[in-house]
Amino acid sequence: MTKLRITPKHPKGADGYKVFSIRIKDDIVERIDHVSEKTGRTRNELIGMLLDFALENSEVVTDKKEKKAE
Repeated sequence: MTKLRITPKHPKGADGYKVFSIRIKDDIVERIDHVSEKTGRTRNELIGMLLDFALENSEVVTDKKEKKAE
C-alpha cells in the first residue's frame, strides 16, 4: 500500500509570495471577475498577471518636461 507523504510546511513567505491587502473600486473587481469567469483563472492569478504586466510596461517620470512631452 502506498503511504501518504507529508512534508514539513514552509514558513510563510518561503514560497516567494507575499500576502497583503489592498482597496480596489467595485467596478475594477467586477471587470476582474468577468475576465476570471471567461478564462477560468482565479482573481488572484489575474491580479498577479496584471500587476506584473503593468510594472514591466510602465515608467517613472520625474522631470516635468518629460511629462508634458507625452
